[in-house]
Amino acid sequence: MNKIFPQGDANGSAAAGSKALPGGEANCSPCCCSRRGACLSAFLMLLLTALAALIALVAILGPPPRTPGAQACVTQTNRTGFLCDDRSSCIPASSVCDGVRACAHGEDEEEALCRAVPQSLPGFLVAHCGDPASWIYSDQMCDGINNCGDCSDELSPVTTCPPCGPGWWRCPSTVFRYCSCIPRSLCRDHVQHCFDWSDEYSCPGP
Repeated sequence: MNKIFPQGDANGSAAAGSKALPGGEANCSPCCCSRRGACLSAFLMLLLTALAALIALVAILGPPPRTPGAQACVTQTNRTGFLCDDRSSCIPASSVCDGVRACAHGEDEEEALCRAVPQSLPGFLVAHCGDPASWIYSDQMCDGINNCGDCSDELSPVTTCPPCGPGWWRCPSTVFRYCSCIPRSLCRDHVQHCFDWSDEYSCPGP
């Protein structure tokens, strides 16, 4: 007599094989996976299109305008200077806003920089004289020349300058152009340039 097994028991192994795998992998049908891939591809295409449009816009309009901001530098004569946009050319402070383009691209004569001198100039380019209403360029301080007109750019208490350089003779000058030093080239030229006549009797000359 044949023994009859329950249908469930006879197909038990097959039923177990149809169980869902951990992680819900069985829930993702081929159609669902294809749809996710298509969405990802569409997003990447949209991103690339936006990037290409941005590059094209920059190419048409050019790069953003240069951010203004003057920078100081030191000239070959050890004076305060103005750094040009090429970041290698350092021009004297007194060459800024003098009507002559000293930088290759003319940034030393730009309207924003020169529209209301000296207020529009950066602080490192400006030096004030004993008279608050008077000013000079910072590279004109302690250069031996009476640029302020009252020698306040060469003498204390407004300015503290180093001693006369090797090309100068220290004496109280009779010449308005100079203050406490005169060029040695003026010594022994039979003209009084020092109140004490030391330029004619003591100065060794150039």
